[in-house]
Amino acid sequence: MYEGLKHFHLMTIALSVALLSVRFGLIMMNSSKVNHPFLKRFPHINDSLLLLSGIGLIMVTGFIPFTDAAPWMTEKVTCILAYFALAFFSLKLAKNNLLRVCAFFGALGWLMMAAKIAMHKTPFLMG
Repeated sequence: MYEGLKHFHLMTIALSVALLSVRFGLIMMNSSKVNHPFLKRFPHINDSLLLLSGIGLIMVTGFIPFTDAAPWMTEKVTCILAYFALAFFSLKLAKNNLLRVCAFFGALGWLMMAAKIAMHKTPFLMG
């Protein structure tokens, strides 16, 4: 159960990054393909599956964020929230390309930090 859920979670993470990168590239090229129905709907479906698989992993492993039992999980969730915020800013709110590029790479940086914390299971930011 755990292995399958973990691999599904990792697959949805990879899809999330790939879809973010494709959408970012299309926006930077001013392509009309950014409004394709697949690129409008599928990222939301994938991110929902990502969230559900993360909740499933929390339930299976017992690593509960915002508790003393797993302080690293709290940091990972914080990194993921920063990733989502910067990705949203990059794709929807940025007024110019400089802000868009900085937000995009910032989002990838926060995601890399979340991955590092998840692999080592050691708090890095607050502990």
